[in-house]
Amino acid sequence: MPSVDAAGEFETIERLFAPLAHPEWGRGLRDDVAVVPSRPGYDLVLTKDALVESIHFLPQDPLGTVAQKLLRVNLSDLACKGAEPFGYMLACNWSSRCGWPERKAFAAGLKQDQERFGVALLGGDTVATIGPATFSLTLLGWIQKGRVVGRNGARPGDRIMVTGTIGDGYLGLQAVRGMLSLADERIETLITHYRTPMPRVEFAEPVRDMATAAIDVSDGLVADLGHLAETSGVAMELTLDSVPVSAAGHAWLDGRVDPEDAMIRLVTGGDDYEIAFTIRPEDEAALRREAERRLLRLTCIGQVSEGAGVTVLYGGEKVTIKRPGWSHD
Repeated sequence: MPSVDAAGEFETIERLFAPLAHPEWGRGLRDDVAVVPSRPGYDLVLTKDALVESIHFLPQDPLGTVAQKLLRVNLSDLACKGAEPFGYMLACNWSSRCGWPERKAFAAGLKQDQERFGVALLGGDTVATIGPATFSLTLLGWIQKGRVVGRNGARPGDRIMVTGTIGDGYLGLQAVRGMLSLADERIETLITHYRTPMPRVEFAEPVRDMATAAIDVSDGLVADLGHLAETSGVAMELTLDSVPVSAAGHAWLDGRVDPEDAMIRLVTGGDDYEIAFTIRPEDEAALRREAERRLLRLTCIGQVSEGAGVTVLYGGEKVTIKRPGWSHD
């Protein structure tokens, strides 16, 4: 087994990443480029995210789950646009803690998720850094020409929907840090969600067909609805009482002295990677049938109206939100 010093660029590519490459388009990772043929009648959709140690993941997080989270947050971006993923480009900036076992774990995490989500590595770069470990991934996907669901299509009268549950990303980070007092199985569930969130790729087609505007919940539900409202030129009303919360989330809420403040934390914490989107009222029944077919929880959490910004209600009263979500500044 190579030593840490021997785990250089070419050794890492040849032994760990070449087996993950697309058999044709990736060219065995032995060339300077990947070559992807065009697909008539389709648009190429691209997204890119980066994870930085101590910013987006903790130093104690296993690198296998870091790799999976890196791929999954990009898959979430494509899912909320209604696109079908097929391949990705990867850049790894290994810190001094990333020896051969850690690099193997990273590649193993990618392999597991490649098989799960049907994507393949196309190329990229791997280097060493004296700074924190940093990983960047560019995901490519296809969608029928002109069918991408943007952020700008919400209209007054639309309903606001969200998949899954909200708040487990925020609680998962607290769990990893040892800051929660919950049953062990709740803690493990939250940690798993934080480290390996589940992108809603199975719901991309209904979103493509019925959503008027869509975004994935990465920065926090309130902040991300704010992005939709701003881009669409509308106002959005979010009803906190309607926001879906997991069993672990309810267990945490039961111990809060101020339930309103607790709910605000859940909807502003981020890292949920659910899809928040708007639909025409007449499409809700069909959309719910599609969610039921996929055993996916789907909730109406508010409505779109004329105006600007996001109004948050709790118990029928307006709530002041000082920090709507994560800031990248």
